[in-house]
Amino acid sequence: MQKEKPSNYNAFRLSVAPMMDWTDRNCRFFHRQMTRRAMLYTEMVTAPAVIHGPKPRLLDYSGAEHPIALQLGGSDPTELAQATRIARDWRYDEVNLNVGCPSDRVQSGCFGAVLMLRPDLVADCLRAMQDQADVPVTVKCRIGVDDQVPEDVLPAFLETMARAGVRHVIVHARKAWLQGLSPKENREIPPLDYPLVVRMKQQFPELILCINGGITSLSQAQGLLDQGLDGVMLGRAAYHDPASVLIGADALWGDSFAPDPVQVVQAMRPYITAHLAAGGRLHAITRHMLGLFHGRPGARMWRRVLSEGAGRAGAGLDLIDAALGAVEGAQIGA
Repeated sequence: MQKEKPSNYNAFRLSVAPMMDWTDRNCRFFHRQMTRRAMLYTEMVTAPAVIHGPKPRLLDYSGAEHPIALQLGGSDPTELAQATRIARDWRYDEVNLNVGCPSDRVQSGCFGAVLMLRPDLVADCLRAMQDQADVPVTVKCRIGVDDQVPEDVLPAFLETMARAGVRHVIVHARKAWLQGLSPKENREIPPLDYPLVVRMKQQFPELILCINGGITSLSQAQGLLDQGLDGVMLGRAAYHDPASVLIGADALWGDSFAPDPVQVVQAMRPYITAHLAAGGRLHAITRHMLGLFHGRPGARMWRRVLSEGAGRAGAGLDLIDAALGAVEGAQIGA
């Protein structure tokens, strides 16, 4: 049975999507400097990797990242249960099952969006995960795949999830085409259907239903919440233009926390110092920070200084200072 929701569980009101090669622990720590409230998701980790791989490297994170959710990939209930049990020691706030990724690599492993074709298997996986979890187990899905009719498939899928004991579903409001479109095209070409997801909330009022896909501003997120949805999940906008969608986002909870981008940079300094002292490279962190000043004076110089210098041996806080100085100089001249 699914356990009681933790006190911070209304973090679902706004969340940052799991994105492969993007939302690693450095990215999440950076995002946390802009929002105290939003749920942050790990990159997808496959259940076999958790079971057989280097667990600290795959599962470790900073305590400052809470609330944080672990996203697992897989289609074997036994493996997913074992991975969920292992992850308990890391004290995530939520464990999520990926039923939305359309990549070829995921399809070949029979997980991700292809599982929309096998809802009963998804239900078996989620029951097995819930048996081993001490936090909520959730699922992220699409509205359908290939020639499925979303108006028929999505309500049936949600009904199956509800019968399995799931109380929280994140819906990417696009179909996934398993053949003929790349993962990037699957994030852009299939049309969005927000009204369908809103209708699903009306049909399944007992579910925590969150929406993902194409959301690029806080005003757009608020508009979707105003239509009755429980939460909004941001993806690429939170990565490429984080300040516009994360700074001030805590107002959705009535929280006034809203640092400016310069304060965010300063807040990152101790983390960067510790990372460098442990032998890390500056680029591993700053690659996530390139969009911080997007649309503001000095944004181009900020990106240029960091892009050109952060990968060099010995690059450190002096490069951050140089990039920030370029921004401040541009703002004075604006």
